[in-house]
This record gives sequence, C-alpha cells and structure tokens, in this order.
Amino acid sequence: MFIGLLCALGAGLVWGLVFVVPLMLGDYPGLVLSFGRYIGFGLIALVPAFFDRRRIAALSKADWVAALKLSLVGNILYYAALATGIQLADAPLPTMMIGTLPIVISIWSNWAPGHPSEAIAWRRLVPSLMIILAGLMLVNASELAHLDGKRSLAEYALGCFITLGALAAWTWYPVMNARHMKQHPHISSSTWATVQGLATLPLALIGLAGYAVYVRLLPNGFEFPLGPRPWQFIGLMLTLGLCASWLGTTLWNKASQRLPTSLAGQLIVFETLSALLYAFIWRGAVPPLPVIGGIVLLCVGVTLGLRAFQKKRGGGDTKRQLEVVSGAD
Repeated sequence: MFIGLLCALGAGLVWGLVFVVPLMLGDYPGLVLSFGRYIGFGLIALVPAFFDRRRIAALSKADWVAALKLSLVGNILYYAALATGIQLADAPLPTMMIGTLPIVISIWSNWAPGHPSEAIAWRRLVPSLMIILAGLMLVNASELAHLDGKRSLAEYALGCFITLGALAAWTWYPVMNARHMKQHPHISSSTWATVQGLATLPLALIGLAGYAVYVRLLPNGFEFPLGPRPWQFIGLMLTLGLCASWLGTTLWNKASQRLPTSLAGQLIVFETLSALLYAFIWRGAVPPLPVIGGIVLLCVGVTLGLRAFQKKRGGGDTKRQLEVVSGAD
C-alpha cells in the first residue's frame, strides 16, 4: 500500500503540469494541445515499445480494444475538454470542477466496485471524503478570486459545460483502467502505459488531420499546425508526452494495481495539489491562508482514507483484497 501511495503521489506531481500548459500556450486551441500532447506520447512510447516488444506482442485483441477505449476517453477527449475549458473559463473554475474527482471517483468505485472485496463500509469512507471536500471548497473559494473578469458570462458557462465532459471522462477512466489492470495482473504497469501510448498515436493523428480539414474549410486565424511559437509548442508537447502521459500513466497503473479503487480515487488530490503548486509558481505568488488551510485538510482526509483501508485490510475477513491490493508488476 505504501508503494501504491508513492506511485499515486508521483503521478499527481507530473499530472499537475497539464493545468499550467494551456495557460502558457493560451493562443493555441484546446484540441491542438490535446492532439499535440498525445502525438508526443505516442512517439515517445515507440522507444519503450521496442524494448518491450515481446510482452506487447503477447497481448490479446481484447487488451488492445480496452487500450483504445481508455486512450480515446481518458486521453484525447479528457485533455481536449480540459484545455478548452481552462481557456474559456480561466484556470480556477475548471480546476475547481476537476478537483471534485477524488470525491466522485471514490463514491462511484465504492458503489459499484470491480470486486466485492474492494468495497468498504460507507461509515469508514465518508469522514475522509467530507474532509477532502471541505479542503477543496477552501482552496477553490480562494482560487475563484483570481477570475480575471475579461471573459463573458457565455464563455464561462461554455467552459464549465465542456469541463463537465472532462470530469465525466476522467471519472470513467481510472475506474475502468484499474479494473483491467487487476483482472490482468500479468500486464506490467509500464507495458500497459506504453500500449496506451501506441493506441493513442493513431487517434491523435486522425484528430489532427480532421482539425486540418476544419481549418481549411473554416479558417480561425490559427497558424496550423505548429502555431505562432512552434519550438515552445513542440517542447511542451514532448514534455507532457513524456512526463504527464507515459511516466504519469506508468505510475498510476502501478498504484491502480496495489490500491483499492476507492482509495486510489481519493489520491487524485495529489494532482490538484500539484496543479495549485505550479499555478502559484507561474504567478510568482505565495498561497493565501485559505489555500494553505485547504491543503492541510486535503492531507488529513487522505491520511484518514489510508487508515480506513488499512483497518479493513488487516481485518482478516478480506483475504481476496490482500491479493488484489498487493498486485503484480
């Protein structure tokens, strides 16, 4: 469980980057950022795929179908919606909405777990979720004060609506990804991350080609395909492809194998904390007291969640959970 916690922490640290890049490349459409990131992911995945080609060749057709579904929903659609939402509504509102993921995923995965042994009594789960929710409310109440007022109400509304799509996509992705990993423990976390990169590459290329047709038919002023700052765009897309996509997915896969899905859902707070850290570095500002208080509550909530699952794990009535949590890589 401790290794799973560290892997979830590492994944959150690199995933936090995805909230800052749309602000750094604010003149690039969200779809272009999504396609660029995952083309970078796919190209980078070709390198480990060469060295891991024997295990990849042993995967079944069902594994590849699952990888395509996960890549389309959890990669392409999620980041296109998130980046577009951030650019339409500024970072605080989408961050607030995505910040509810620990609550949404934990509730869904505990209500309909992949295996009965993963479920935990609600009386044990609710306290940690309520403390996490209170922390998120403190953090986001402070973040809303940074809305710049330059956008219209329609843009804010559309940005929130699109971000809801990102929230739905990433509620579905970690639960289904964890189920597949636990049902196929012979697939290592790094192999599964590489396979998702390979599956994402053709999807991103097709999407970019479709966007090229759209630009030709309805010019929107964007300098397709690399935009006004090509080298910065390429560098950031490769950085996201390597760190936030391949490395982040590898670490999250390992965490998904070793932790109950309800607990892993709570640990997505590390992504929110990392996004806040990078946002304050980007602003050159110090977090205000409400944000610091919210961060403390988030950490307390995660600690309580870990203790609740550790108590169940040591209860002696869930031998199967020990097998699931321990995982294999």
